[in-house]
Amino acid sequence: MQKTYHGSCHCGAVQFEAKADLATGSRCNCSICTKARYWKTLVKRDDFKLLQGTNALADYQFGSNTIHHQFCRTCGVKVFGRAHLDIEFQGQPLRGEFYAINIACLDDATPAELDALPIAYEDGRADHWERAPAETRYL
Repeated sequence: MQKTYHGSCHCGAVQFEAKADLATGSRCNCSICTKARYWKTLVKRDDFKLLQGTNALADYQFGSNTIHHQFCRTCGVKVFGRAHLDIEFQGQPLRGEFYAINIACLDDATPAELDALPIAYEDGRADHWERAPAETRYL
């Protein structure tokens, strides 16, 4: 079920609002998600609003340069990623611009709410986003 959440980086320079269904969250084993221990949920462009911090954001891209990994220049927290894709994700079409918000950055998601969430896993290391990797305990 979609709900409006508010989030921020550690120092508060970057703040956002997103209408998201946290039950669609996922963890990936690609190189950047593994190193960052990134837990994301995807939201459409119209469901995301950057409230503060445009000038505080830095952009990082690698590999195919498809995803813009956005992080705070001050505290270094990756707040969200954004991209324009035309793929299937978790059995649903993902078309157009989307934001991959960092669930750990949500200020108003309670520990109990987060604990109850299912987690899907993606084998991004092998470019098989539609399936879980053989090992997920470290994610």
